Amino acid sequence: MSAARTLVPAVGGERQVPAPDPIARDYLLLALRLDQHRPGFVDGFYGPADLKAQVDLEPLRPPTRLREDAADLRGRADREIEDLPRRGWLTAQLTALEAQAGLLAGDPLPYEEHVRRSFGVRPARRPEREFELAAATIDGLLPGPGSVADRLAAWDAASGVPTERLRPVAEALVTRFRGRARALFGLPDGESVRLELVRRQPSAGYAWYDGGYRSRIDLDRDNPIALDALIRTIAHRTYPGHHLERAWREADLVVGSGRLEASVLLLDTPEWLVGEGLAELGVTLGFPPLEAADLLVELYGLAGLPFADDTTAARERAARTVAMAPARAVLRTAAVNAALMRRVDGDEPGTVMAYLREVGRVTPDAAARRLALIEHPLRSASASVSTAGEDLLRRWLEMVPEDDRVARFARSLHETLTPATIETGIKAELSAATAGDQPAAHAASAAAIG
Repeated sequence: MSAARTLVPAVGGERQVPAPDPIARDYLLLALRLDQHRPGFVDGFYGPADLKAQVDLEPLRPPTRLREDAADLRGRADREIEDLPRRGWLTAQLTALEAQAGLLAGDPLPYEEHVRRSFGVRPARRPEREFELAAATIDGLLPGPGSVADRLAAWDAASGVPTERLRPVAEALVTRFRGRARALFGLPDGESVRLELVRRQPSAGYAWYDGGYRSRIDLDRDNPIALDALIRTIAHRTYPGHHLERAWREADLVVGSGRLEASVLLLDTPEWLVGEGLAELGVTLGFPPLEAADLLVELYGLAGLPFADDTTAARERAARTVAMAPARAVLRTAAVNAALMRRVDGDEPGTVMAYLREVGRVTPDAAARRLALIEHPLRSASASVSTAGEDLLRRWLEMVPEDDRVARFARSLHETLTPATIETGIKAELSAATAGDQPAAHAASAAAIG
């Protein structure tokens, strides 16, 4: 950090952060003001304490005014910011904030256009044939009476981690994944993760970033989670998922470059879409398919599951769990089609619920939870692009040989990415590769992303 940089107290009173420049200051104020109308829109804030206090004490600013503020700030960023990656990132974020303010003002855009401006991608339906093939795969791996949904629910229940074993299993996973992340990507000095077991958690786990390179991971203790789902949850939310991405973001952008706009984490924006994509791809890097079965067998014993002592049965179960994972991931994307059925086609909730159960092969309770997200007036947009970030980043990673993908993923932890810059990078690589110049292809991607 530059010695000449002015420091100010951060929220929490334990740290200091660089003082924001005028663009970053107004961006943070806008985000915090939107959160007053839509609590939870700010997923985390570790920036200047005086800005949080200012917004908490001032009169509520109308959403119509916030929409004007977003448009004005986007124009200022375009005129005043010379750094192209920073300008592009802020432009994408402010476009999303303007769309969110319009929704809060009661003047929403058409659904698909709202999604495009909020996330920087257009929602795309999944081919129905994919779901049938995935269900057939699972049917072959998990034969027996009852529907595929019922058989999957019974399979998961048999692998449920007992509440009294949840913490030791989760801690073992954090330790393992942290060691792998240190070897592959490096860790900021002083970073840490704290686990908490909570009640009435809406999801299996949630990552809260507190600043100072620290995260708190809340795990739901009320509903047993299948061991393989717990593994995915921990990798997604810790290493090399949300915690690692946010810790490096703080180190590189906030502390290293004084870009204080990065000190607020926002839902339903391009940064959310990219962050979700990085976290999902990180699951594969933290939990590689070739090692997955061995890890499951090892953890069956730690979780105290009844089949752990039967080595043959444990290995057979682990092998089937790993074999079903890709097909189960495909079935989860049925929620994308369901969101578009409800929000674009206008199908009734009962029709969408039936689609989730019959095509997504989930239980009634799981279908109801997914439908609730689709019905939510402020969160429904995210349901239609829930896998778009992963799809986009996977395409970008797969532009390079498999041996180079870890290094490319590591780049994504340190660079300012938006869906538009990633797409531009992919197109640049494809163009250069078509011309037969692979080194130029990779250089073109790096130049496009910035």
